[in-house]
Amino acid sequence: MTTSTPAAPAPTLALTDPAAAPTDPAAVIAGARSRIDDLDRRILDLVQQRMAVSAEVQAARIGSGGTRLALSRELEILARYRSALGPQGTEVAMQLLQLCRGRA
Repeated sequence: MTTSTPAAPAPTLALTDPAAAPTDPAAVIAGARSRIDDLDRRILDLVQQRMAVSAEVQAARIGSGGTRLALSRELEILARYRSALGPQGTEVAMQLLQLCRGRA
């Protein structure tokens, strides 16, 4: 019999109690920068995970006689990022896709 531990609650990005927020601008900036650094670490980890999964997909496609890239899939991803982030989302998606394509 396996037991699973409950998932930890997702971290929140906003302060839960505005009255507890620091009022010193330097403290606010330091706290915000610390949260940004944490988010950047998490984003980088997720990008690296995405690169590894993308390599798996590419290997399976090539192994089955397909092409390394699926342009229709890339268009779906571009649209998703553009929808979520606006026009600059397309640029973010393009950079991410380039990272995940690996070497030809």
